[in-house]
Amino acid sequence: MLKVENLEVYYGVIAAVRGISFEVKEGEIISLIGSNGAGKTSTLQALLNSVKRKGKVIFGGFDTKNHKTHTLVQKGLSLVPEGRRVFINLTVEENLRMGAFNNDENYEHLKDEMYKLFPRIKEKRYQLAGTMSGGEQQMLAIARALMGEPKLLMLDEPSLGLAPKIVGEVFETIIKLKEEGITILLVEQNAFAALNISDYAYVLENGNIAMSGKAKEMVGNDEIRRKYLGG
Repeated sequence: MLKVENLEVYYGVIAAVRGISFEVKEGEIISLIGSNGAGKTSTLQALLNSVKRKGKVIFGGFDTKNHKTHTLVQKGLSLVPEGRRVFINLTVEENLRMGAFNNDENYEHLKDEMYKLFPRIKEKRYQLAGTMSGGEQQMLAIARALMGEPKLLMLDEPSLGLAPKIVGEVFETIIKLKEEGITILLVEQNAFAALNISDYAYVLENGNIAMSGKAKEMVGNDEIRRKYLGG
């Protein structure tokens, strides 16, 4: 579904991503793990062409070069950004409507599907998003992205700042999305949680891919355990 070759991202003279290559196969959960500043978020932004980048990105068989971000969203590439970034002065339903900006004809059906997937946000559908808890906002952010019916859903640090119980709920939701056929690219500092639900993983260090492999095998890797799993 996604093939990335020699991706580079620079901010001025500072290299955030240094010529990385990876792929995401349809129906899989692929994780990018690594510490702060490793280049994970810059990679996701580059895939949506929201930052300047070099290299080749093939999504669904077409080269994304020179395509605007909104065009890539229309073609099925969607991002749930770090920090959730819901519209805090809009209600839950208004946030969902924003997510369906390119899919208005299916809005009512998709809204009902989101309420089945996230019963908690249905209870608060007329509430301002800014008054919700962090976990509820994260669920809303994922639901808003799903309103566009993405082929590939990118999640940037979905567990950030959440209580352990809520983190568990978020990761259970990610598993459900995979079961429903959604392909997922997951960026996550919580390496243990990410590897436990992923098919394959890439470790980013200083803008480079330092290691890659099947997620279950990486959980048992001594170097991964020492650096990222606290063991």
